[in-house]
Amino acid sequence: MDKQNSQSTPGKKMTPSAIVSYFDQYVIGQDEAKKTLAVVVYSHYRKLGRRQSTVEIAKSNVLLIGPTGTGKTLLCETLARAIGVPFVTANATSLAQSKYVNEEIEAVLLRLLDRAGGDLAKAERGIVFIDEIDKLKSTGSQRATSGERVQHALLKIMEGAPVRLGSTQSIDTTHILFICAGAFVGLETITANTHAFGFISLAEADNQKILDRLNSRVKPTDLFEFGLIPEFAGRLPVIATFKNLSKDMLLKIMVEPRNSIYNQFREILKNEGVELSIEPRVFEQIAELAFEYKVGARSLRGIFEEMITPVLYVTPDRPEIRKVVIRSLFEDPVFITDAP
Repeated sequence: MDKQNSQSTPGKKMTPSAIVSYFDQYVIGQDEAKKTLAVVVYSHYRKLGRRQSTVEIAKSNVLLIGPTGTGKTLLCETLARAIGVPFVTANATSLAQSKYVNEEIEAVLLRLLDRAGGDLAKAERGIVFIDEIDKLKSTGSQRATSGERVQHALLKIMEGAPVRLGSTQSIDTTHILFICAGAFVGLETITANTHAFGFISLAEADNQKILDRLNSRVKPTDLFEFGLIPEFAGRLPVIATFKNLSKDMLLKIMVEPRNSIYNQFREILKNEGVELSIEPRVFEQIAELAFEYKVGARSLRGIFEEMITPVLYVTPDRPEIRKVVIRSLFEDPVFITDAP
């Protein structure tokens, strides 16, 4: 399931629940965002595989909102693997800094075609992920003016249009799924002032759950006030919100996913004939530090690598080492050898 395939309708055989199950192997938490993205992708690729119909189904591009390091990019990369479609990332800040925005956008689509192995039909059913989209906010400054310029440049391709790649080839973006993401710092203040769902007559058991869901929902008008132009926000009808990672979630990220950082370094040392054993309290210590840094999961690898560097430095020169035990982040590792 990790390998990309050449199905014309990659989402056809994977139901939303199957996509979420795949997410759960690699991404910790963010259950609501996983479900939202799974449903959008399933519906999108089912639409591409349906028979001719008189009903035109519009494309639902997605906006992911959440603090840095909460898994937005990781979830999209995992999604592309799950359904087997070409996937590329772009940075909105880089687009805004360029004098030639249309050329930069063309370069992104060329990379998508390259990821598809030159197969145009496959590229036209791929996914483009644009990060830091919140940096394109329009508030009147020169920087904001360039951000608004990029928003306008993206409008046409996000909705669907032929884009010329060089002098001989064009790519139709009608069926390319665009997923935008950003931290949107300050948006919570806007939403707090605009939400007023407090008096809805519902059954007692459902009341709070529905109110919480309504009050956590970001409205298009909130995005307008933040600085996205209405036309651009309108191209992103589906919004998924990512929550801050707790200490417990940070701990799980290190050990539970199939490609967790712990498993990665265990595999590296296994290739040296060495077993790596890290005691539970070490992960708790790393999670505590990472939580204090307030950048989500981004700091986990840096802390982990700093801890493991002395081990990776020593073991290649000492073939007698058979096991390494780390009992604390603040103590030297223990090297166990096969020597008598």
